[in-house]
Amino acid sequence: MFTFIIVLLIIVSILLGAVILVQNSKGGGLTSGLSASNQIMGVRKTSDALEKLTWGFAVTLIVLAIVGNFAIPRSQVSTGSKSALEGKLEGIAAPAAPKGPAAPAAGQQQPAQGQPAAQPAQPTK
Repeated sequence: MFTFIIVLLIIVSILLGAVILVQNSKGGGLTSGLSASNQIMGVRKTSDALEKLTWGFAVTLIVLAIVGNFAIPRSQVSTGSKSALEGKLEGIAAPAAPKGPAAPAAGQQQPAQGQPAAQPAQPTK
């Protein structure tokens, strides 16, 4: 349903752009070259029809945008849940802390119970 509405939105947008380009502007527009259609319907009727088409396509575009907003699939979105992106960002920002004492690096011995661990040498400044 959502994909169908998106396709309709694209088609209506293209048609609206085409109708707007055909209309007379201060420079004459594309209708100045279509003098045969002006002679058949008359200049005033052609501009009235184009104006009605423009308003019709504009209203259709707005209605489809609103309907498309309600048709967005919301199966994964629920109240209070986080998006997948937010979950990934939290995983990166706060990595899981180790649950037990850190294991010694390879080649090092673990200190005996009650003895403090040896501190690594600090570089001098």
